[in-house]
Amino acid sequence: MPDTLVDTLRAKDPLEALGQIAELERQLDAETEIQVRRARVQGCSWEVIAAALGVSRQAVHKRFAGRTGLLRRNRK
Repeated sequence: MPDTLVDTLRAKDPLEALGQIAELERQLDAETEIQVRRARVQGCSWEVIAAALGVSRQAVHKRFAGRTGLLRRNRK
């Protein structure tokens, strides 16, 4: 019996697994944006968020700053 999501995907037809992977990526991207927005509202810096995601501050700022609309102005 599969123990992980990866095990489950590997047990499927490759094309079916690829479709499920694509859907998971869409869901994870959306959830990542939500969590970045929440972190910014709570006052987290781009540097802290970047560290949590394992990317550079510049990369996370470039990817999310325009989408979230949350720059420093929301921090009190």
